[in-house]
Amino acid sequence: MPRHWLNLGLAGVAVVIVAAGVIVYSRAGKEKPEAAQPTAVPVIAIPVQQHAVPIVLTGIGTVTALNTATIRSQVTGLLVSVDFKEGQAVKKGDLLAQIDPRTYQAALNQAQAALGRDKTHLANAEANLNRYAPLASKGFASEQQLADQQAAVAELQSTVKSDQAVVDSAQTELSYTALVAPFDGITGIRLLDVGNIIHPTDPGGLVVVTEVQPISVVFTLATTDIPTVQEALAHGPLKAIALSQDGKRELDTGELLLVDNQASPSSGTVRLKAQFPNAQRQLWPGTFVNVRLVTSVVEGGLTIPLDAVQQSPQGQAVFVVGADNKVALRPVSVRQSLNGVALVDKGLAAGETVVVRGQYRLSPGTLVALADPAHPERVPNPSTASAGMLP
Repeated sequence: MPRHWLNLGLAGVAVVIVAAGVIVYSRAGKEKPEAAQPTAVPVIAIPVQQHAVPIVLTGIGTVTALNTATIRSQVTGLLVSVDFKEGQAVKKGDLLAQIDPRTYQAALNQAQAALGRDKTHLANAEANLNRYAPLASKGFASEQQLADQQAAVAELQSTVKSDQAVVDSAQTELSYTALVAPFDGITGIRLLDVGNIIHPTDPGGLVVVTEVQPISVVFTLATTDIPTVQEALAHGPLKAIALSQDGKRELDTGELLLVDNQASPSSGTVRLKAQFPNAQRQLWPGTFVNVRLVTSVVEGGLTIPLDAVQQSPQGQAVFVVGADNKVALRPVSVRQSLNGVALVDKGLAAGETVVVRGQYRLSPGTLVALADPAHPERVPNPSTASAGMLP
């Protein structure tokens, strides 16, 4: 093929390619691009609740028995019986143990015999005095005889009183041979067995009895909280709630008894004492518990889950879902947080919807899709450490 025909063919192909490009460009210029639809971010959101909310102060305390007694003998003797089981509930006056009473019964019998004898002598002396008195008034008996008989009667009266005191003492000694419970309580570990000689000087005694119903808790609060407590006490008794050490389980509900009359300068705290009925024996002496002291109740308080509260550069805030399903970051003021619930006193209204899960993907104006709260796993939620947003 001649060279000029080859060049002419290549030029024709180039023209065709350029023309096709012009047509494609022209059509593209006439077509308008479609706007991209924003993707809704899945979140879990719930409405703001309105109800009565207690305002509480929280302290750590120790369960303390109202009464504790070490059962000791006041006399020395052989322990002939132990009438309780370790850990048994006993009532006031129940027999706990018996000491051999024979020696003390004999002493009582002897004292009673002496008392009876001297009462008989006194009765005889009084009868003689009654005879001497009219005889002396008529001159048939001397004044000396009358005075001697009066002195004999007085002496015997004193002797009878002394004998009665000995009887009372012997009866008391005999009563000490029966060891009884001084109040309602629970027995501890027995420290002496039957057959041992028990002494008043025994260091551990027989057993320790502890009253557990009712029971008290001594706990501490910061000195800055005391004016609030005193103001609340002026309006009536304050409810106290005892919880387990982890704060997850309520053990009992009682009442504040007192605020100690002095604070600790070193710790800046004050001790308080509350009493609990302890009907289920959930409180045990010597254990540590958390105590919540209810100082007031906010009627119609607004509450949200604490997970909804975020930390923004301006402070605490929540994402509020609008009617168009877009969120807005709303500053709030949290008065109290308890059991994962925040009491909000500023920034929200009852019925508004706040995001509680999925905030890490949100910013003001983000479109959201509300997921089922019963399936939180459908909404990713990083940990506090990774998100850096939760308070």
